[in-house]
Amino acid sequence: MDFSVERFTPGCEMKKNLKFLILIIAGVLVLLFLLRDRSPFGKSNVSFAVDREKEITGIEFDDGTKQLTLKKEGEEWLVNEKTAARKSSISFIITVLYDISIKSPVSEELFNEEILNKGIEPVRVRVYVKNKMVRSFYVYKTGSNIYGNIMKTRERTKPFIVHVPAWEGDIGSAFTLNELYWQPYTVFNIMPSAIASVTLENLRDSSSSFSITKNGSGYTLADVNGEITGWDTTSVTRYLSYFIRVPFESWAFEETSPPLAVNRPGDPLYRIILSGTDGKGKTLTIVERIIMENGNERIDSDRVFGMTEESDEMFIMRYFDIDPVLKKKSYFFHE
Repeated sequence: MDFSVERFTPGCEMKKNLKFLILIIAGVLVLLFLLRDRSPFGKSNVSFAVDREKEITGIEFDDGTKQLTLKKEGEEWLVNEKTAARKSSISFIITVLYDISIKSPVSEELFNEEILNKGIEPVRVRVYVKNKMVRSFYVYKTGSNIYGNIMKTRERTKPFIVHVPAWEGDIGSAFTLNELYWQPYTVFNIMPSAIASVTLENLRDSSSSFSITKNGSGYTLADVNGEITGWDTTSVTRYLSYFIRVPFESWAFEETSPPLAVNRPGDPLYRIILSGTDGKGKTLTIVERIIMENGNERIDSDRVFGMTEESDEMFIMRYFDIDPVLKKKSYFFHE
């Protein structure tokens, strides 16, 4: 009987094949384990949101020509390390950075049509936690969708429309390098004791105009004809207290629907000239706001445009907020 090694070759081959099969199965299981949390687009390509367990302490925007930084210092956020940021603007961008998620992928054709062909340059966003960058992505702001954006984690990765779940609105506008957007929406913020003089010019009724000037420990009141007497001291001090905070609602450049070309300035209404005891001053010019409604223009009865010498940009003010400082000369006299 022949018991040579060759007679057992098939059995050896079977063992080798079995070992090889086991290795393949083990490799597949390891691969499945590694990919169990992966997105179908690749996790590194879709990671826009910041982990909520991490406190965001810095945000940078860069559009290739200029930069803007938001940095937390103690309990306060600073714009470009010099100006206190508006709390509501910081709250909004932080919410966006924690909650943004993909709404839908964007095809190459749509990206070319809406972004490349229109020459839209991205805003590079970097998010920091204790000086360590934890997220970086590109925002292409566009009007092609209600969320106002198409985003990429890197320039060569797949584009997506990104949104905040349960909030149907434009989040693209939050990624702006305009310093004005991030600053407090305040026209006047001054204590009565720091006011040297204030003049209100009623541009439609000059007889109602007046000026208040600090005079030692008291004040003088005047109209277009000169100093007047018989006014109530309490009403003057009350009027000056209204300048502790005079806010505005938003910047006019934030209006996107309808565009500002429709909501246009009308005739000037008032001019308020305020001077401080420190020698600094500010002039607020208030202008009618003409809005389009049902195809017809009308004067907005709830809001006006405002402008100061600090910027060429106009802002939107509610009458509710400025009515306290829009008094007539008769306000300072008893009935």
